[in-house]
Amino acid sequence: MTSRLAMMLLALSWTAALAPTPVAGALPPWHGGVSVWKPDVFTTQKTWQWCTAANVQIMRNMTFRQTDHSRSNQQRYYDFMRANNRYRLPATDGVDPQGWAAGLRNWVDARYQHVSHTSFDGALRSAVLSLRKTSRPVGLLVARGGHAWILSGFTATADPAATSNYTITSVSVTGPLWGLQSRSWGYDMRPNTRLTPAQMRTFWTAWHYAPIRMIWEGRIVQIQAVPG
Repeated sequence: MTSRLAMMLLALSWTAALAPTPVAGALPPWHGGVSVWKPDVFTTQKTWQWCTAANVQIMRNMTFRQTDHSRSNQQRYYDFMRANNRYRLPATDGVDPQGWAAGLRNWVDARYQHVSHTSFDGALRSAVLSLRKTSRPVGLLVARGGHAWILSGFTATADPAATSNYTITSVSVTGPLWGLQSRSWGYDMRPNTRLTPAQMRTFWTAWHYAPIRMIWEGRIVQIQAVPG
């Protein structure tokens, strides 16, 4: 959360019931990739600080086939997650990974946890495996933790659920600044933008928050529904 772009962090609400854990079932057939993206799920963050609040809204829309774009729910999500942060942060720095994970557990899926890795390759393989096994989008802490994106799809040379011998060939990501600050490249690009892993590496960088040392320092951080 150090070089904070002017538009950072995280969101969810006080009043919703804990999201259920889905019953395990057979995985969808493998056809070279996974996508949980759906039309009309995208929403722009309503303030510079509410990127994760908007992401919770988008991830709920994807998971439950909804089209909620309300400011009131983003505010609710943000307040809830701030209250569940691991660290006391100024309002300008929003929500930390623990707070975001709590919000996703409460409103999307009870399996969501913050997960971190020392390497980009390990983090990316973990993220696509979670997406493949759970069909749940993955939250990504990009820009050294200063902003939040969503991983909603990927392609690979083989099924990560069936073998460890595969190469990830692309990822599909969304950042909620689109519409507030729209970019052809950067923060944020058109929703559901496809990137190569090499391109993704330049955005999904190791966590660093200058004011205090946090438990995620130097690690690549994500919020994923951890497969059972």
